[in-house]
Amino acid sequence: MKQWLLLRSLSGSLTGTLTRAPHSPSTPRFLCSATPSSTFSLKNVTKSNFDSSLADLRRHVRYADFVAIDLEMTGVTSSPWRETFEFDRFDVQYLKVKDSAEKFAVVQFGVCPFRWDSSRHCFVAHPHNFYIFPRKELPVDGLSDEFLCQTNSIDFLAKYQFDFNACIYEGLSYLSREQENEMLRCLNSGCEEQMSLLCHSMKEIRDTPLVSVSDVLFSERMKNRFNEWRNWLLHDRNGGSQFLETSNDTKPQFRTIFFKMWPALTLNGFTSHQLRLIQLLIRKHFKDLVYIRSSGEDSYSELIVYTESNNDKDQLMKEMKDELHREAERKIKTAVGFRHVIDLLSSEQKLIVGHNCLLDIAHIYNKFFGPLPLTAEDFVSSVHKYFPYMIDTKTLLNTNYVLMHLMKTGSTSLSKAFASLCPRIASSSKKSGLAFQPSVEVEVQVDDMRSSNWNSGAKHEAGYDAFMTGCVFAQACSHIGIDFKKHSSSENLAHNQKLQMHVNHLYLSWINGDIIDLSTGIAASTLRQNPKGRYSKILFSNIVIVWGFPSHLSAKKIRECLYKVFGPISVTTIYHLDETAVFVQFSKSELVSDFLVLKETLETAYDPISVLHPLSELLEGGNTCAASYEVYKEICSSPISKVKFADQAKAVGIKWKTKLVEESKETVKKTLEENGPDDAHDSADKSKTRKVEDATDNPNPNPSDDRISTSEIIDSFYAAQTKLIKHIRTTKL
Repeated sequence: MKQWLLLRSLSGSLTGTLTRAPHSPSTPRFLCSATPSSTFSLKNVTKSNFDSSLADLRRHVRYADFVAIDLEMTGVTSSPWRETFEFDRFDVQYLKVKDSAEKFAVVQFGVCPFRWDSSRHCFVAHPHNFYIFPRKELPVDGLSDEFLCQTNSIDFLAKYQFDFNACIYEGLSYLSREQENEMLRCLNSGCEEQMSLLCHSMKEIRDTPLVSVSDVLFSERMKNRFNEWRNWLLHDRNGGSQFLETSNDTKPQFRTIFFKMWPALTLNGFTSHQLRLIQLLIRKHFKDLVYIRSSGEDSYSELIVYTESNNDKDQLMKEMKDELHREAERKIKTAVGFRHVIDLLSSEQKLIVGHNCLLDIAHIYNKFFGPLPLTAEDFVSSVHKYFPYMIDTKTLLNTNYVLMHLMKTGSTSLSKAFASLCPRIASSSKKSGLAFQPSVEVEVQVDDMRSSNWNSGAKHEAGYDAFMTGCVFAQACSHIGIDFKKHSSSENLAHNQKLQMHVNHLYLSWINGDIIDLSTGIAASTLRQNPKGRYSKILFSNIVIVWGFPSHLSAKKIRECLYKVFGPISVTTIYHLDETAVFVQFSKSELVSDFLVLKETLETAYDPISVLHPLSELLEGGNTCAASYEVYKEICSSPISKVKFADQAKAVGIKWKTKLVEESKETVKKTLEENGPDDAHDSADKSKTRKVEDATDNPNPNPSDDRISTSEIIDSFYAAQTKLIKHIRTTKL
């Protein structure tokens, strides 16, 4: 469950009838258990029981009507300014989700298949709680995985007794599909290299001189031993002398075995240098012997193998190569780990149900399929290929009129929805705070235990949250008119007419009500417009982002500065990303370029009068930067994450102080090319004349009074700047 949701609480203990699970979905049989309590844990899955649990899960998913999922992560946002804001456009919202999925780890994955039992007129849920950990399982080049942790997220997990030891020591590792393909390529090429290195190393050591007396004596002794063993194989196996297997401590130094169909001699207790001398010896003096290194489950064996001919030797090398390929495939299959669960969900094409689950889906894609696409459009089209049917229960509760009426203005967090729609399941009390009662019964089956009134005893685990999500969905379906008693097991629930307008609609941001359709990639707003919105209509073309200004400036003070320049209705909203950056939404889109041009003009004027300008307080310190909304998107797309937005912009490489300045300069340059330099000089002279006239325009025509007041100087400066802006705007048009 996402950590930004309110802490969910479940009250009371659940009691009820406990029964043995049916042996077959099609022919259920129930036996009463002697156990009076309905409290048993959900299915916790680690490395030790993964294979058997996966086999059971395959059967449950195959017969399921839908599968609910939920994830626990090590964090949500890598920086405060990467939180979701109302001023985030849908493409920026996706970039923030992408950043979160790429930087944080999933430590628990809940999967809960729900199957309609027509004989008992209830759903049967099978909650599974998988511990996962991004452990490096294959001995290939590259660094181990890295991920961020947020202290509040880790504290949240610890508060509800998350088993960190089980996660780290027993958690399931995984490979994405892209990683698997890359590993196959690497390991297969490694097999080729290992075979070629075997030949190359022999050629390299063939002429290596023996410089040490001990090496000469060792080589001579080994030569005699191998001669004895070969002679024994060729001549003395039917009688006569016997090859003596020497011992090194308790383990024989030489032992005759059969390697596949070839007689072989194992080598034990030798150093790497001695093994190298043996390789040299075999290559140089024994044409019918082959030195090989055979891999076992957890170790390697050094062997000398006897071959009768060159063809026999080639056959041995071919079988060795095939064995290396099989070993590589076995290791990769093991390293794929938890992704087998994701492949199962994808291949079965079942309806996947989550709650506010866009971040969950982004994690699933990033961890188990490949790198996240750069754009929201590419992301949804890719996800749709793997999971063609999805339901977000939070979207369902906020867009269906019947459910909106039932929930009224209440919270649609998972815990609140579960308590409201499923009171009998959420609590042992039969009383409900709402007038309606749940109309769909849900029983829980874990291994051979089954209960109609279940309490797992573990709150805020991914498996239980997945169970809660599925229960909310089942009750919601009933309230919008889906009669499960008439539901056929062969019918795909995703095709039900009453769900069509909700399938594949996921919240991009429930703060401002933006959803995205996974089927089309089109972003839209929910019926409950801007459910938590505090601001007027947001127009992204009217927004500039300003950062690096003096820290003592509040939003109110910034607004006053802008009012003095552009008028009292020029700014509709000022919103702080953090203490270093604000969004400024102007009432008109042209004020964006006016502000940016004026800012650049003031910063390059270098005259005393600029100090008196109302914007000088905003520009104090010389570090204030400003740009259009597109630059904000560019900064959000960077994988870098600094705590403060101003530091982020600097780290991304934003070196200019005002975006659009270069665009304005290009426009002026184009004007000069079209009109010629004479017009430009005339325009400059006229501009200077107007500035002088404005500065000397005094409503009190007293020739003896040659003094100019401060307010008159400031007013004349405003007039000059306004004319300059209008001139540039006209030129651009």
